[in-house]
Amino acid sequence: MQNIKNFFAPSSVALIGATDRENSLGSVVLENLLQGKSQRKIYMVNPAKEEIMGSRCYPDISLVPDSVDLAIVLTPAQTIPLILEQCAKAGVCSVLILTAVYKDDRYEGRSLEHETGQIAKKLGISIIGPNCMGIIKPGTMFNASFTQKSCAPGHVAFLSQSGALGSAILDWAMARGIGFSAFVSLGSMIDIDFGDMIDYFGRDPDTRSIIIYLESLGEMLINAKKFMSAARGFARSKPIIVLKSGKFKESIELIKTHTDFTVGEDSYYNAVFDRAGVVRVEQIEDLFNCASILNTVNLPKGPNMAMITNARGAAVLATDALMERGGKLAKLAEATIEELNNFMPANWSKANPIDLIGDVNPEHYAKALQTTLKDPGVSGLVLIYTPQGLSKPSEIAQAIAESVKQNRPTKPVLAAVMGAAEVADARKLLYESGLPTYDFPEDAIKTYLYMYHYARNLDILYETPQDFPLMLGPAKNYLKLVMRNAIERNICQLNEEDSKKLLITYGIPCTEPNYAKDANEACCIASQLGYPVVMKISSSRIMHKSDIGGVKLNIIGDKELKQAYDQIMKSMASQGLEDQIDGITIQRMVTQPDYELTIGCKKDQVLGPLLTFGLGGRETEFFYDISIGLPPLNQTLARRILERTKIYKAMVNGAKTKKTIDLRLLDEIMVRVSNMVVDFPEIMELNINPLVIKEADIIALDARVILDEKSINSKLEEYSHLIITPYPTRYVQQWICLDGTRVLLRPVRPEDELLEKNLINGLSEESSRYRFFHLLRDITHETLSRFCNIDYEREMAIIAEYQEGDHRQNVGVGRLIMDPMEQNGEFALLIDDNFQGKGLGLKLLDMLIGIAQEKGLKSVYGVVLNDNNKMLNLARKMGFEITSRSEEDCIVTLNISK
Repeated sequence: MQNIKNFFAPSSVALIGATDRENSLGSVVLENLLQGKSQRKIYMVNPAKEEIMGSRCYPDISLVPDSVDLAIVLTPAQTIPLILEQCAKAGVCSVLILTAVYKDDRYEGRSLEHETGQIAKKLGISIIGPNCMGIIKPGTMFNASFTQKSCAPGHVAFLSQSGALGSAILDWAMARGIGFSAFVSLGSMIDIDFGDMIDYFGRDPDTRSIIIYLESLGEMLINAKKFMSAARGFARSKPIIVLKSGKFKESIELIKTHTDFTVGEDSYYNAVFDRAGVVRVEQIEDLFNCASILNTVNLPKGPNMAMITNARGAAVLATDALMERGGKLAKLAEATIEELNNFMPANWSKANPIDLIGDVNPEHYAKALQTTLKDPGVSGLVLIYTPQGLSKPSEIAQAIAESVKQNRPTKPVLAAVMGAAEVADARKLLYESGLPTYDFPEDAIKTYLYMYHYARNLDILYETPQDFPLMLGPAKNYLKLVMRNAIERNICQLNEEDSKKLLITYGIPCTEPNYAKDANEACCIASQLGYPVVMKISSSRIMHKSDIGGVKLNIIGDKELKQAYDQIMKSMASQGLEDQIDGITIQRMVTQPDYELTIGCKKDQVLGPLLTFGLGGRETEFFYDISIGLPPLNQTLARRILERTKIYKAMVNGAKTKKTIDLRLLDEIMVRVSNMVVDFPEIMELNINPLVIKEADIIALDARVILDEKSINSKLEEYSHLIITPYPTRYVQQWICLDGTRVLLRPVRPEDELLEKNLINGLSEESSRYRFFHLLRDITHETLSRFCNIDYEREMAIIAEYQEGDHRQNVGVGRLIMDPMEQNGEFALLIDDNFQGKGLGLKLLDMLIGIAQEKGLKSVYGVVLNDNNKMLNLARKMGFEITSRSEEDCIVTLNISK
């Protein structure tokens, strides 16, 4: 953590490559640094100079007389490895590299970047860069960049992968009076990346929101995993807004040329941002529009917007923008219309949009705003003003600002003040009053709907899922051997039989292929199954069997079956493929299904496996109705993937004569496929197509698995192929309390909200106070979701489940919240009153200590009330050090590692 703090709050800085040469980057950076010389020491390092600007210049950083918190490097690329070693020798652990490492020879540049990263890791040095523009923290007069633009203090942290674009955005923002808590250009991200920065600014009290210009999350899966974990950790409390470039093939190629990173398909990143709970915007202006509204108003509770305007034409354009983006015009209640009639001009619109007509006074706007916001059917409000009539724009703006200040609305209010010089003062007045203000109503509408979708996304992410049974310990070891054996035979695709063994293991219904070595055996099998049947070639080398005539459908008798067999064999021989088939398979034919779907998975180098769902059958590639999500899934997350497709709407509403279906069955299939992908890093690609629904049955007719040779031949850490840590089943265990009572100890799940609620509501006043420091009752869904819907990478909660008959009860929780930057964790214990004194608290705390050791934490600590003698005695027994913090509480700490 201290290494990263040094980048933003250094007490001493050394500029390696400092110079006073006019118009050089070194002189620009030095001049920027010297602006903050009253707040920190600035040292200059350059072996070719003895003095710069009247101050001593040192030939080597090791010769600087004081300790240095941050070294800034602006020397030729080839010197960087040596400079890092000199920094380590001088005790410098934080290095900002502004140098452009690659120029003409990209291969050599990438090699030097790799070498730099390895050296830094070995020496324990944290690096931002290379190829970056630098860092600016305006609130402390710290400018370690080569931009010559000023930057005002504010509450928005701006992270940019592109230095040049970042500079342009800074210029754009400053022209609009937008300030920053920090600006960071990350460059090549050979060490510190977006995840690290979100972790830092998520804790920064001066930062209220984080905006990001992003081209790629990095070149390794660990970069995406850090981003995902950090973003999920702060998205609910500190909004993160992303502008991601590279939507199309041509722009993706440009990014790869610029950064040399692997860039996934744009839809993959949508899945990542949705799951992380961040806002993705389309334009640079949207970054700041969203940041401003999130700083000033509550999030929208719905899409139903009201508009108050003095220009009907502007309201029409705003309505078009609202409807086009999925919003709705709120229907005003009769009581609202009656109240508006009391003070509005006689010829006002009597509906939403509320048209005040041209010649209105400030009081009309103020009263209309107050009245409309009280309407329960209104989720948010946009005020639209054009200069006309006798009232001055500044008078209108003043009335609106005072009304908002006095009423403190809980619904978002935005303003669009149209015009140029005539309305400039009015626009500034509204903006300074804290009201998000735009030049055009379309911008206000777009921003409102960004925020609505953001709020809705968070609600869905933390919605309590339906409870699916835990799937523990499927029989998978023999399947891993099947995969390894296939790779050893240079076969990267499992045949249909082995692919379907995977599905069957995870409880996914499928037709089973029956192998036949000739036509006669095929007839026997078909007779046992019952006609009609499907005949397919069996092959591990041929992917698309239908394309080469390797599939015959709807065979209704022995004669037709033998003819189909002969046709397939002749077709294979004519194409020279007879050596690539092992024989044929027979399986039952499902005729006239209601729906044909596809479920699959594809592994991305940076983002890991991504799950797909959509329209299946032969129409898949033509209509491309596919939705993408990330494993692991629960029922809520699975349903969300389904909802983003057109076929889902057809299934919900019933397409033509087809029946609606029980979507819970599909949810469960998606969760089971997700479990399979979690358990098998060996899967490079999975395709279940078609997955058919016929009346109440769901069954997979075909499946194909392509193997990841690298994963099979490498010893990977558990779940290292995923960017979201799945449910940690290794912590599930039966345990017997001291009195012989059996409980199941297991990590908490989002599905456990009711169990958690019942435990908390059933506590005695004393137990509630000891755990929460006050009596906690009527606990909300939001709080429960924070307890139960956790990121297992950063938090662990082990619950003790006691079952008597059909009744399940949570009788204890041990919780550990880990801080990856400080490398410590805060624990808390909660035991049901009837289960205290049975050794359960000691067992849960012991499990948390073991988890902390696994995670490499240096210590665990807890805050304990001074009169909580049971907890203090347990802490002493387990070797915790007890330190008084106040008259009411103390801190108990256990050091795990040095």
